[in-house]
Amino acid sequence: MPFLGKDWRSPGWSWTKTDHGWKRIVFFGHELENNKEIDLEELCSDNNENLFFGEVCELANTKRKKELYNNNTKSQFVFRDKWIYVQKGSTKERHGYCTIGEALNRLDFSSAIQDLRRFNYVAKLFQLIARSQLTSLSGAAQKNYFNILEKIVRKVLEDHYNPRLVKELLQDLSSTLHSLTIHVGRCVLVGNVNIWLCRLETIVKWQQELNNMQIPKQMYTGLSFNDLPLYMQNKILCKLSDACDIINLGQATPTLHVLSENRTLWKKLCQFHFSDKPVRKTSTAHTQFCRNLGLTRADNVDWKLMYFTLQKHYPMKEQYGDTLHFCKHCSILFWKDRHVALFLKDFGHPCTANDPDSCLMPISPQHFIDLFKF
Repeated sequence: MPFLGKDWRSPGWSWTKTDHGWKRIVFFGHELENNKEIDLEELCSDNNENLFFGEVCELANTKRKKELYNNNTKSQFVFRDKWIYVQKGSTKERHGYCTIGEALNRLDFSSAIQDLRRFNYVAKLFQLIARSQLTSLSGAAQKNYFNILEKIVRKVLEDHYNPRLVKELLQDLSSTLHSLTIHVGRCVLVGNVNIWLCRLETIVKWQQELNNMQIPKQMYTGLSFNDLPLYMQNKILCKLSDACDIINLGQATPTLHVLSENRTLWKKLCQFHFSDKPVRKTSTAHTQFCRNLGLTRADNVDWKLMYFTLQKHYPMKEQYGDTLHFCKHCSILFWKDRHVALFLKDFGHPCTANDPDSCLMPISPQHFIDLFKF
């Protein structure tokens, strides 16, 4: 197996040219670099461990500094493209296929996390990659993944925006890395094990910073949320699609607690997430689904309890401010700029279809993962 290094013959050794070819010069310490003659009595003595120590220590120290430099370098190997062509097979014109790592490198995710409409989308996508697709990324894609993840954590620490989602992301990533390094084996991970141990330590540090994060109390002299009429506060709660956000908001004041326990609020939440779930065309399955949804004549249902019961059996509907889009006509994945598309009639990529709007399809995080499964 070839050893990759500065010198393909064996990095760290010195060579000399003789009449019979190149021969390697073996050093046993720094003192022997000037004196090529080795004292036999010195080599045979019991105190010859230091002769090897200097050279080995220098090589190990140089290698470790190189690994830490490569790990800490902030270059992201990205092209910052607005769109990429998703190639799923070889043709006469194009050979190869597009991977999830290539999409991660080329699409501009670093700028996407600065947009609040796209932040939750990118965080959820990174969470799905951490759960199942981490080993399929190349070394450059893994490095870019952790660099963008660091930006996500820093944004949460600075803006205090959605820390719960990022905590879940880091927990899934930590569990995956522990499973890969301990149970599965280190051979599935690209790169030196010291780099992955360094990344595990960084994840633990990020988790501690998020757990110790204190959100300062905002001091406003104008109109506050509590000054709004009750019907407006209730309408705002009805716009929330996450049950945890409703529960946390209900813990702020006694009035919000009463509004957060409203049966109608939880009924609408159940209908939003679970009313359009596909059901098998059997009477037993349909009856079971109606029983889980609480569709009874009396309608005496604890909708809050029903929501958490349905959550265990059915996936919830995902809702994002902005997502990646896929053109079915051009097979192009891209970020769609709404302002540019509205005023300049630009659809985010060089589309050749007569009606580009009919070919566009929003891509959910799970659909993004499935798009690169060949």
